[in-house]
Amino acid sequence: MPPDEGRALYEAARAVAVPGPLLEVGSWMGKSALYLAAAARETGRQVVTVDHHRGSEEHQPGWEYHDPSLVDPLVGRIDTLPAFRRTIAAAGAEDVVVAVVTRSEVLAPLWSTPLALLFLDGSHTEESARRDQDAWVAKLAVGGTLAVHDVFPDPADGGQAPFGVYTRVLGSGQFTELPGTGSLRLLSRTSS
Repeated sequence: MPPDEGRALYEAARAVAVPGPLLEVGSWMGKSALYLAAAARETGRQVVTVDHHRGSEEHQPGWEYHDPSLVDPLVGRIDTLPAFRRTIAAAGAEDVVVAVVTRSEVLAPLWSTPLALLFLDGSHTEESARRDQDAWVAKLAVGGTLAVHDVFPDPADGGQAPFGVYTRVLGSGQFTELPGTGSLRLLSRTSS
């Protein structure tokens, strides 16, 4: 996450006026969680991150963003949870960040607290992005903020799955667009 997008995420989380936690889908190694944690600390909220910590498709062996140092030799799979925990601990944010280690669609049916902010930054395949949208957007409170990362209208700039989430949600008539930054799009929920 580029610093200008992180700052915009922080400002959006700090400005949301409705009660409730901040929830992040897809936390990788915790950088964006720290922006949310700073806002949560200032506003008396909690941040919940949900990530299976096994990496997205592009992080798997043979793909562009694969990092062999992240593979747990005992299980032979990527494991970003240790790096995430170190990031959160080093920033002194363990008191405001609650990490849930699972796929987002596993946690969503168990979740009943209305969200003040939902940050979608999980896997970027169409199927998984739609699952995250279907699982979580309805849990956002009216007046809450939806943040979608890696929204690229031009396919040459990046994957289209987050752009699809953004256009579907905006087209629902339940959201209005707020000023975004870079590939970060922000929407305010106006109705349910």
